[in-house]
Amino acid sequence: MRKSKVTLLFIFVSSSIILTFYITFGLDLQLGLKILTGYDNGYFLTGSSRHLLYKTSRVASHPTSQAFEQFQEGFLWSENLETLEPSMFDDEHIGVWRERAHIQQIVHLEPGCGRVTNGLATFADGSKACVRYGIDADQVQGEILSYHLARMLGIYNLPPLVLSKPDPEKKQWMPVRESIESLRWTTQAIVSLTEWVPNLTSVFIPTALRKGGEGLNPTNMCLIAFKNKTTTFLIEMMQWTDLILFDYLIANFDRLASNLFNLQWDGRMMERATSNLLKSRRGLVFIDNEAGLVHGYRVLNSWEQYHRSLLGTVCIFRKRTVQRIAELKHQRNVSSRLLALYQAGEPLALELGFLSEEHLETLQNRLDLLYHHIEQCKLRHAEPISHLPVNEYHV
Repeated sequence: MRKSKVTLLFIFVSSSIILTFYITFGLDLQLGLKILTGYDNGYFLTGSSRHLLYKTSRVASHPTSQAFEQFQEGFLWSENLETLEPSMFDDEHIGVWRERAHIQQIVHLEPGCGRVTNGLATFADGSKACVRYGIDADQVQGEILSYHLARMLGIYNLPPLVLSKPDPEKKQWMPVRESIESLRWTTQAIVSLTEWVPNLTSVFIPTALRKGGEGLNPTNMCLIAFKNKTTTFLIEMMQWTDLILFDYLIANFDRLASNLFNLQWDGRMMERATSNLLKSRRGLVFIDNEAGLVHGYRVLNSWEQYHRSLLGTVCIFRKRTVQRIAELKHQRNVSSRLLALYQAGEPLALELGFLSEEHLETLQNRLDLLYHHIEQCKLRHAEPISHLPVNEYHV
């Protein structure tokens, strides 16, 4: 009888240890095994890059027991958290992809990538790109300028893209002449080619950002909500705060703002998958930004209440993003920097055109409003952001 009790006690203790180990490390092991077997999410990874991704993902999946350590200075995400963030579309990857996309031959073109006027292109090396044929030039302009503006802010969640003309007389487009005709594209129209990233999943708006939610801010409620969350979760929340700032700056109504607008007809709209936002194992992917800047500024009066409402849900930020906004605010040169970056990277920039003077003024004004919002958050939780170093940066 005594031996049976000892046996039962041993089984109980062993089971508890195994269960605790799985809860603590199980997700980490699962992610590590999946990545180790070659999951690359459409990126061009070398063996060493795969090893880095494997190590980063293992670190990022550990639960955190001290949520407050994920914040610093009262209103910033911890820089330690940023170091654990897997690389999205880094400079090296962007440079390689854009150089190839400008010259590599397109061997197949089929319908796809959203609107019926768009297409999914396959390059000679087997990689793919979404070809966005805008209803008008403003959409293509909004897409490409939003991309370059994101890079100025140090936001790397947007897949790389380039401009092109689907001219079948040119070597790059020659093999897909019939497809261009069937899609009824004008051969002199300027289109955007965006890297196609496979294995993406839908994204749902975090509860904290929904109507009636507590928002993302360094309050006691937020700290309690984040307690014991994995760093993978916290990194995604950090990227959400970047998204809110970015969409406010470009006045993109075709993502979160439209969800708020549609609440009047669908009370569960904020619980549905978010438009033009997907997720890879590395983080959020901001797609289809064509409503930003040009079109978004033109209809700003109709959507500003929703943009401001969303901005009000965020009061904690990435330090790098805050520094970039502060620099552009103080130096008053967001327009000239954006133009220089755009013209340096796009041979068709001159033909497609740039923002009007009115829209450039709107861009600077919205940048100033972002700075003011961040300043107010800082005043509530720490000290003014003017003490942060304003450094030159290069993209």
